[in-house]
Amino acid sequence: MSVAKVIELMGSSTESWEDAVRSAVSEACRTLRGVRGVDVQDWTARVEDGEVVEYKANVKVAFAVENGGKLAVESVLAAEDEETA
Repeated sequence: MSVAKVIELMGSSTESWEDAVRSAVSEACRTLRGVRGVDVQDWTARVEDGEVVEYKANVKVAFAVENGGKLAVESVLAAEDEETA
């Protein structure tokens, strides 16, 4: 069984909404392992003097939850408890 966690991010770009999405996914991949998908929630833009100057994309990024890391921490804590008992 696999479990995924979903976080919400906002990417921005001066070029396009697609680049804004890529920006959010790229930044997520810098700090998260196992990124599996992106769901675009909303598109917005900043306008100055009648021109779009910044594209923004609100996205939800899904990534795998690693059970091994949690189990390893629990094992260490259990071993420490046994030593102090």
